[in-house]
Amino acid sequence: MNAAAARLDPHHDIADIDRRLFGGFVEHLGRHIYDGIFEPGHPSADDEGFRTDVIALVEELGVSTIRYPGGNFVSGYRWEDGIGPKDERPRRLDLAWHSTETNEVGLHEFQAWLDRVGSELMLAVNLGTRGTQEALELLEYANVEAQTAWTDRRAANGRETPFGVKMWCLGNEMDGPWQVGHKNADDYGKLASQTAKAMRMIDPGVELVVCGSSARSMPTFGAWERTVLEHTFDDVDFISCHSYYQEQGGNAQEFLASGVDMARFIESVVAIADAVAATRKSDKRIMISFDEWNVWYLHNEEGGQNDKPAEQGWPVAPRLLEDQYHALDAVVFGDLLITLLQHADRVRSASLAQLVNVIAPIMTEPGGPAWRQTTFFPFSITSRLAQGRAIRVPVESATFASAAHGQVAAVNAVATLDDEGVSLFVVNRSTTDAATLRVDLAPLVRALGRPVEVVETHLLHDDDLYAANTLGEPGRVSVRRAAASVDGEELSIELPAVSWAAVRLA
Repeated sequence: MNAAAARLDPHHDIADIDRRLFGGFVEHLGRHIYDGIFEPGHPSADDEGFRTDVIALVEELGVSTIRYPGGNFVSGYRWEDGIGPKDERPRRLDLAWHSTETNEVGLHEFQAWLDRVGSELMLAVNLGTRGTQEALELLEYANVEAQTAWTDRRAANGRETPFGVKMWCLGNEMDGPWQVGHKNADDYGKLASQTAKAMRMIDPGVELVVCGSSARSMPTFGAWERTVLEHTFDDVDFISCHSYYQEQGGNAQEFLASGVDMARFIESVVAIADAVAATRKSDKRIMISFDEWNVWYLHNEEGGQNDKPAEQGWPVAPRLLEDQYHALDAVVFGDLLITLLQHADRVRSASLAQLVNVIAPIMTEPGGPAWRQTTFFPFSITSRLAQGRAIRVPVESATFASAAHGQVAAVNAVATLDDEGVSLFVVNRSTTDAATLRVDLAPLVRALGRPVEVVETHLLHDDDLYAANTLGEPGRVSVRRAAASVDGEELSIELPAVSWAAVRLA
């Protein structure tokens, strides 16, 4: 049993939490939309063909802003294909995922679904095979009130009032050689700057995200950010980060250090953005949109990838990237959420990639049930409890050796403070040792002028690290009450090896 100690001081605040930190991502990929959120023949389907059992789970998950329609998909997408009468919409080849897109769901249908789940729309524009003109036309169609050919067309398609989309992504992963329309940093930076300037001529209030590196491991990482921001610094509000993690070679302990990698990624991009600001003698701060993050078993044990359909030809909605998540994955996932909150001063938006069936917290079976994967629980609990301001909670704990990151703290934590109370989120990264975390609450009690008590606890842990929720056993892994109590001005939490916990104090 390891002993860990921390101090919860409300004056060690990081920043107000932007609710967009708990965003999601829906891409036209595999069974995400078709047979996922949209299945007209399903017993639970509403009049528009959306599965209401999935809607209920997305509401429970608590996603704020949802990025759409991609992802790699957007770099070959013609947004006009998804508007107008469904029987007149063209079927197109999707080069990104080697599939056929039917365009049954487009902008109007997806907005209707967002209205049902209570989330806001974040749109990506195609800067791969298209450019500034198409981005302007989409923005005019979505946001303009004046009477024009595009707004008349929007009204004819059933929506007289604008969609009012606030946040826009200027392409997707344009640094990646796999991307249709891949560009070097100089060419992309020029195009993104030109597009951003033109979009602001139509709607000065939009918030724009420029593409950062697809991963910290990209050979152009760092140089890409610097070059792109030198072109776009005055034009954009955010730069994107994308990062996925997976256990490799059965090394669970190394996998549990993933949050350290995410933290270093964020801090590196912040440093580059601020260096560009310094050379321009500017006090503007570029924020981070971590608009793709998750556990993703992209590479199998043989070193191959699972991102192409097994079916021959160009199938519709093939089973792609349908990862089954274990208890271990959920603990790492919870730690990634802690890391995002620890950087809430600069990470002002984040999108869990993705939501349904595709590397997702929610799974469905055609004509059958929907269920929660293990990663569902830390997201739904954190999105509900993490309100107000993020608070630093430095922890003194045992460490373990990571090949990639050196000595890593076994216990990691962050807190949030709102008018009703305090939420504490904790992870024990050790694969061998349980830990008792004792948190000094004296600074909190003094600041509040009254004692606190534990009112809600959650623990995610399973003795079998590879236990998972499946179609046959959808409730195998869940959360239970954590062993947490307050004695005077000290909070004590018992953390089994490989566990994530949340504690609410009132």
